[in-house]
Amino acid sequence: MPASEDAARELPGRLNQDDAVTALVAAVDFLKSHPESTGKVGAVGFCFGGLMVNRLAAASPALDAGVAYYGRQIAADAVPASKAPLLLHYAENDSGVNAGIAAYEAALKANGKRYTIHMYEGAQHAFNNDTSAARYNEAAADLAWSRTLDFFRQNLGAPPRV
Repeated sequence: MPASEDAARELPGRLNQDDAVTALVAAVDFLKSHPESTGKVGAVGFCFGGLMVNRLAAASPALDAGVAYYGRQIAADAVPASKAPLLLHYAENDSGVNAGIAAYEAALKANGKRYTIHMYEGAQHAFNNDTSAARYNEAAADLAWSRTLDFFRQNLGAPPRV
């Protein structure tokens, strides 16, 4: 575990994203065929993890649903490969990430993809991070999470009772 938040923020830059996506695709395939699986797999990611969900959706035709919280978008030419429906949560006050929304949405629309975008008014990047008093927005986080659970229920079904 990194010693500080600053050290943690440096880690994604050191990661080979293509290798990470390959591992995520393998994880989807493994989970779909696991004996305790319903046969459906969804992914949720926050910040860098949101980017990885967007990339995974384009890389894995087996992914059944993806939810990205304030994740950067993939290039328009990668969008046609996406098969999974997407739920995309963005913070109003997140100019760096939000700069790519219009092009991403245009590519999703042009390619007939199933997606929903929610913009959380007054929220900042990482609004779901309840360990950061400066960024956490309880109302936005609660609404986004309830939408996430509904989205997964709609696309993956209810989880089995154990």
